[in-house]
Amino acid sequence: MIETKDTICAPATPCGGALGIIRVDGENATKVVGILTNSNLSRARGHTLRVTKILDSNGKDIDDVVLAIYRAPKSYTGNDMVEISCHGSEYIMKAIMQELLVTKKCRMAKNGEFTMRAYLNGKMDLAQAEAVADLIASNSEKSHRVAMLQLRGHVSNVLDALVSDLDILRQLITLELDFSDEQHEQFADRERLTRAADNMRIKLQWLISSFAWGVYLRDGIPVVLMGKTNVGKSTLLNQLVGDEKAIVCDIHGTTRDAIDGTLTIEGITFQITDTAGLRQTTDTVEQLGINKTMEQLERSLIVVWVMDKVPDLQEIKMIEDIASDHPFLLLVENKTDLERERIGKVGDRMVIPISAKEGMGLDNLKQELYNLTAWGKFMDDNTIITSARHYEALCSAKDSIDEVIAGLNGQLPTDMICEDLQNCINAISEITGETITTDDILENIFSHFCIGK
Repeated sequence: MIETKDTICAPATPCGGALGIIRVDGENATKVVGILTNSNLSRARGHTLRVTKILDSNGKDIDDVVLAIYRAPKSYTGNDMVEISCHGSEYIMKAIMQELLVTKKCRMAKNGEFTMRAYLNGKMDLAQAEAVADLIASNSEKSHRVAMLQLRGHVSNVLDALVSDLDILRQLITLELDFSDEQHEQFADRERLTRAADNMRIKLQWLISSFAWGVYLRDGIPVVLMGKTNVGKSTLLNQLVGDEKAIVCDIHGTTRDAIDGTLTIEGITFQITDTAGLRQTTDTVEQLGINKTMEQLERSLIVVWVMDKVPDLQEIKMIEDIASDHPFLLLVENKTDLERERIGKVGDRMVIPISAKEGMGLDNLKQELYNLTAWGKFMDDNTIITSARHYEALCSAKDSIDEVIAGLNGQLPTDMICEDLQNCINAISEITGETITTDDILENIFSHFCIGK
């Protein structure tokens, strides 16, 4: 069984900043810190600050610090906790950590152990606890908002309501099981139950469908720049990300590897990748770059095809082939600052005119990139699934509700239907942690956290 009362310590901030924070949590938290500060903190009230000195085992000053004292259960973890705010010097933080461990009354925390304690002590459910890691990793307004809503319990509330509806359905079917033998008739209308189960299935499918969008919000939407050689893809990448990421040269075939940059538009992050231009070549290294271009194409959601002149039949065929597998395709005409024939359209697809060199038309391109994300109807909704664990649990729940519907339609015995329905409830409850009892599963979940969280 996982221990939640023994005393643990860990840095909660990296070394090297102006300030550093070290957390001490558990039954002996105030006692351990009291030893280092040569003071009695046993009667210190919770939610108070104390200015003091941290001393080493020889009584020499290490640093002037501020202690933030929290008392159970009104702390992040639900235990007694002390946060030591010191100067962020690597030497100071390591010295304080060494003194804490030398007392033999506390140990180094494991990854995510503070947040795991918060979960085990009922301060948050498992879905909320996992949102802490997403919140720390968020790098855009949208990903921050999604993580914050999950931390505040929005996803948990939606799942709890779904479990409640499923439980009511299970009770109705159970009543049929209990009374049908006596009355020689079905207690509940199976057609009505089937409609209710199908409604549950729709809700589950909607949550499952949100996962792809949730991953894009969390990690960034992958965009690949493609086209023939020397059409200005590298210049476009540099302009979009605001940095000289790619080497710009008039010589054909100079881009040999995929080059990445990040662009944020109205709170949504796009991961932009410049790739080797497509052409027939006998250069082995350039061909390897072209092969990588095709690999990037498979991994990307949005394709931006860049041209600098009216495409020939071969290029039109390439565009059509890509469009057949990648519906999110933008066509861009670069170098419009030069006097030459304009492209306008390729088939029925409009072409966005830009000059990457002069920075012309880039706002229109960015707007079109943002508009493509409107396919995600989940963008403005609060309930978005971002965790692979949650996704797998929801898929398992959907499989079980499918079995329930099949059982109701097939007139299976109600006890078999109830078993499938309970499996569905259990799968959803795994997300919030209600049906997780194995310590190994919990430790695996929290092992991906940083050590001080």
